[in-house]
Amino acid sequence: MSTSRLEGSRSIVGILAIQGGFEAHERVLHRLGAVTRQVRVPVDLEGIDALVLPGGESTVMTLGIEREGLGDPLRRLAHSGTPILGTCAGMIMLDRAHLGVLDVLAKRNAFGRQLHSFEAEFEVAGVPGGPVHTVFIRAPWIAEHGPEVEVLAEVDGHPVAVRQGAILALAFHPELTAEDRLHRFFLEQVAGFRVAE
Repeated sequence: MSTSRLEGSRSIVGILAIQGGFEAHERVLHRLGAVTRQVRVPVDLEGIDALVLPGGESTVMTLGIEREGLGDPLRRLAHSGTPILGTCAGMIMLDRAHLGVLDVLAKRNAFGRQLHSFEAEFEVAGVPGGPVHTVFIRAPWIAEHGPEVEVLAEVDGHPVAVRQGAILALAFHPELTAEDRLHRFFLEQVAGFRVAE
């Protein structure tokens, strides 16, 4: 598979690597030709062009972000307009009750606990090619959202994919399937990046 990029481009996608499924995101992004950097401390954010907040356990992530002093640097990054993708717990971390950079309130474990994990296919607005295959594991949904938040997909009437400015938040795990269209969709926001063919 080609990993062509714009000549001279060195766009770097940071992946929060405190806890959770960061390595699965890394594999998908590498397959698409992205250069990645694991983010564990504030200095790791310097020079990145985009950021992924992976799924995992939001309480553990919150403690890790506080411990490493990442809260304010992450907020500054979001307010600068840097593209950010949050999946599952990553979506929770972006909401009003946590980092406060996405005008939503996410409900944790909204679809039920691990036993109630499921897969589904549905259209995501702006993502071509028909329904997207998704995996929900102890997944949240968006319980409330502000007027600037665009709902891209719903399950049973509950928003599960939203966008506000350069922030894309998903309640599910696109990195756990063979599906890469959502990562492609995200990378299209990163200046100077051409997704691998």
